[in-house]
Amino acid sequence: MENAGEVSTLRGSDAAVKGEAAIKFEFLTTKETFHKFIDSECQDSKEDKGSKNDAVEETAETCVDEPEAKKLKLDHEEKEKAWKSNSKRLRGQNKSRPYTKPTTYDEKRLCLSVIRDNRQCPFGDKCYFHHDVAEYMASKPSDIGDSCYLYDTFGKCGYGLSCRFAKAHTTPDFKTMEKTDLVKAYENRNLVRNSLSKDLQNRLRKRSVTFTKSEEYLRTLKNKKEQQGNGDASEAVTADPTGGERPLSTDAEKQLQHCQDNQPTVKTVGPLTDIDLIKMRPCEKKQVDFRDKLYLAPLTTCGNLPFRRICKRFGADITCGEMAMCTNLLQGQQSEWALLKRHESEDLFGVQLEGCFPDTMTRCAELINNNIDVDFVDINSGCPIDLVYKKGGGCGLMTRTRKFEQIVRGMNYVLDVPLTVKIRTGVQEKCSIAHKLIPEMKNWGIAMITLHGRSREQRYTKLADWDYINSCSKLASPVPLFGNGDILSYEDAMKARETGVSGIMIARGALVKPWIFTEIKESRHWDISSGERLDILRDFTNFGLEHWGSDTQGVEKTRTFMLEWLSFMCRYIPVGLLERVPQKINERPPYYMGRNYLESLMASQNVGDWIRISEMLLGPVPKNFKFLPKHKANAYK
Repeated sequence: MENAGEVSTLRGSDAAVKGEAAIKFEFLTTKETFHKFIDSECQDSKEDKGSKNDAVEETAETCVDEPEAKKLKLDHEEKEKAWKSNSKRLRGQNKSRPYTKPTTYDEKRLCLSVIRDNRQCPFGDKCYFHHDVAEYMASKPSDIGDSCYLYDTFGKCGYGLSCRFAKAHTTPDFKTMEKTDLVKAYENRNLVRNSLSKDLQNRLRKRSVTFTKSEEYLRTLKNKKEQQGNGDASEAVTADPTGGERPLSTDAEKQLQHCQDNQPTVKTVGPLTDIDLIKMRPCEKKQVDFRDKLYLAPLTTCGNLPFRRICKRFGADITCGEMAMCTNLLQGQQSEWALLKRHESEDLFGVQLEGCFPDTMTRCAELINNNIDVDFVDINSGCPIDLVYKKGGGCGLMTRTRKFEQIVRGMNYVLDVPLTVKIRTGVQEKCSIAHKLIPEMKNWGIAMITLHGRSREQRYTKLADWDYINSCSKLASPVPLFGNGDILSYEDAMKARETGVSGIMIARGALVKPWIFTEIKESRHWDISSGERLDILRDFTNFGLEHWGSDTQGVEKTRTFMLEWLSFMCRYIPVGLLERVPQKINERPPYYMGRNYLESLMASQNVGDWIRISEMLLGPVPKNFKFLPKHKANAYK
């Protein structure tokens, strides 16, 4: 091996390899040698298509310089010195990353009226889009491939001539073909549910949607607040036989409260039914068996519908949509409602809501209960980001117990499905409060609790505290409690189950290796090949084209989400290369050569190399394409 001397020098220092995964010596290399190998192979393949200079310029244009690598964890004294010298703390998020809307990649798009059977355009001469098919086809970017996934699977491509695989289903005279047998097979199947209808969107924007049950609950909150205010002003009293005054007894106060609660709030007209008199009891709600399940965490950005489909194929039992802001849902924002979409393969599916006020959260829960199909609703009280925390949401709910209780009770009042909650150990690193909150949650009516074994302050640094999760699971019984944190192999999952938790939630582990669900269920380490991993990415590409579209806008949206995923997937180290199995989630992968070029390329931490992988599946990137990952690894500090 050419760089054996360099590697031995590198491995000779304990400080140099601190926090790194142990890889077999023959595969280790240096950063310079690694990138030289990757770039040389890439240049050889590019030279077949164009000049070497063009290839270098194209790579320079399509990626942005990466941020500096995270530094190793410092000792206490070194940390204090670093803190004094640099007041800004390292964060796990790139807040000023470049963003280009997918619509800008099309110079001029084909009008929807032309795509849909040449119907007359309602905008006439004022329409901005193309109506001349021949002119559009002459300026359209070249097709990516010879076969269209949508046409081959469903017998019809709804994107017609604008599809980037259009030659697979277009006649010489620019007519779109169909496969009648496949079209009929999918005619009555609703593959994706929970879309926002135009009627509901308009009613939400006009604020004409009625929230009957929410208003009932909020009225009781208002009455209780008024009663507490009256009680503070003058204490309720009754006459004392001795001539004095005494406060009401506890039993009498309860009886009075019972009578007030049972007073009809609205005068009824006509016959009374059981629904008018009898409220639904918790035991009559839809029941979901959460125990002994593998739960794919609700992952912001990366936990999209195509990715969840990949995880379902590998054995995930429970899936959950990305965190949705309740205020945006109530305003009818299409982009926020897209987070609630559910594929037919997701047999146990929930949505996660974020909010900080009882009125908005209760109304949002009723809106979801009446309009979409879910098996449970989850409250996000574990989100650590400043945008959510500073307004009282996410982790902030854990410190606002009274508001938290009002939110839980209100959502439970309006929902016909179980209500779950996801929390962290607390806000500060050395001040855990989950164990104080969990016994109270049991009284509020929570159906299941998920506990991430870190505080907000820790984010993803240091290991998750599974001893604390174990003690909390005993406090939560008989309510099921799921543990979350640091699971990257079936051995990690087995150790987690020994703590007594009811189930396991997997987050980053699924992003690094989505086949982790198969490994856990089959109790093995899967030495998956680079070809198999590329096939997984190809499936994601097809699911993305189905979900976001096969036109230029859909292709680039699929590419962007794939690149976000690759920023996690590149951390995976093949089992056959490890000196010690299994890989730990907090160990950095050192620079290593894979068993073939593709395996080495997939190990690269460079954005430009991720773009090369995407070009294998989605064709060349547009000239003005730029990308910088949203998530910057903060787990190795």
